Amino acid sequence: MSDKLTHINKNGEANMVDVGDKPIQKRSAKASGFIKLHENTLSLINNNMMKKGDVLSVARIAGIQAAKQTHFLIPLCHALQLSKVDVEFEIQKDGIRINSLARCEGQTGVEMEALTAVNVALLTIYDMCKAVDKDMEMSDIRLVEKTKI
Repeated sequence: MSDKLTHINKNGEANMVDVGDKPIQKRSAKASGFIKLHENTLSLINNNMMKKGDVLSVARIAGIQAAKQTHFLIPLCHALQLSKVDVEFEIQKDGIRINSLARCEGQTGVEMEALTAVNVALLTIYDMCKAVDKDMEMSDIRLVEKTKI
């Protein structure tokens, strides 16, 4: 681990890293997270009976849109030309696992975009289900993989 902080300038102030001299590479990142839900809530989602609408479709779009807006949400992130954002759901017996993928060709990684997609998709599920499930818990949000070629 480097002892030099890349987002701090010589005066100790927050600083956006200059990636201008880095090579353009194909980059990808995968992230995941989990939301614990009651069995009844899962049934309502699976049967598309939630009053606010199709929970997973809305959460997918929210996650994709959020990834595209990451540089507006995280102050020192670079604006990236994303070539792909994918948000997928795994229904489990006690909740839903969300997996995201973000890709670009650029000079910096896309892990913040993948993580943002997961977080906003989780928050969207929470928002759409809060009327029927007061015990939801979001957890295990993490970067799964980061690559560059």
